[in-house]
Order: sequence, then structure tokens, then C-alpha cells
Amino acid sequence: MLPNRMQLSRQTEEQLKRLKGYTGITPNIAARLAFFRSVESGFRFSTDRDKKKLDGSLVLDKMTWLGETLQTTELMLKMLYPHIEQKDLIKAWAAHVEDGIAALRNHRGLSDLAKSI
Repeated sequence: MLPNRMQLSRQTEEQLKRLKGYTGITPNIAARLAFFRSVESGFRFSTDRDKKKLDGSLVLDKMTWLGETLQTTELMLKMLYPHIEQKDLIKAWAAHVEDGIAALRNHRGLSDLAKSI
């Protein structure tokens, strides 16, 4: 369902890298946390409203980005957006990561992050 190669916006990527510097959590793990945090918060992607370019330089395969959450993430996207075009699912995923990382990006340590999750 999601393409094999995936990337985020440059801004989101920078926030993930900054979080790694503070906590040691790799960008792919942080992206998974951010995605599910965003879904839980009630954020919903709209093709009309969310027109960010996915221009980040960190292009990884979907197994690396999603790991053991691959099937759950894809099913969640299909459940939330049953009528969205296939090409827009990657944008929906990226929008959720961007939304979720906003709540995580300012944590200065791993214990601080763990308390907020």
C-alpha cells in the first residue's frame, strides 16, 4: 500500500534529527511514536489543506521507517482514509508524523520523553 521508498518534509526531518541528538532515539523510531501520537490526538489529514512537499534527504524503505508497525500503520491509514488515493497515503503518513513530532520535539532527554508518552 505505501510505497517502498518514503521520505518526510525537510522540517520534520530536522525535528527528528534534533530529537535524536537530545534523546538518542533514531528518526525512524521517533517517526513511529509521532505517527501514533498524532492519530491518538485526533489529527486528520486533508488533501486540500496539507500540501507540504516531501523534500527531506532521508529517504528510507518503508520497513526501516515502520518496522514492526508496518501492517498496523498501513491498516490505520486505510481505516482513517478509505477513499484516499494511493499516492496520497504517503502524504497522510508524513502529515501525521509532522503533527505528532510537534509534541515530542522539545524533550531534552530520554526520561523526559518517556514520561510524556
